[in-house]
Amino acid sequence: MPSVPSKTLETFPNPQQERDYTIRMRIPEFTCLCPKTGQPDFAELRLEYVPDQLCIELKALKNYIWSYRNDGAFHEAVTNRILSDLVVTIAPRFMRLTAEFNVRGGIFTTVIAEHRAVGWEPPTPVQLP
Repeated sequence: MPSVPSKTLETFPNPQQERDYTIRMRIPEFTCLCPKTGQPDFAELRLEYVPDQLCIELKALKNYIWSYRNDGAFHEAVTNRILSDLVVTIAPRFMRLTAEFNVRGGIFTTVIAEHRAVGWEPPTPVQLP
């Protein structure tokens, strides 16, 4: 069956729950509609997260992102909504969503939204000589 847009996010158990590690995803084909003009807005999304108990299933994420194609939304609102939906779904230790929107009226917009679980601190990076 072909894929269809969906606001449903699916998960799977984190296979390494005892370890902090980062998952990075690049989503270069995000589109939504300008709520003022109805014209399409294009963006590249970059998602980074440190999972806790759950991870996001990629096909469901693709269909979720696709579901915004016909939604009118300001850049700031859609970025924060996506982050909130992902945080509610998987409760990560840390998550950052960066949305780099293409030029509109001579202005590029980048929106960065973050979530950090209460009490979680990133591990100290290893400094090699």
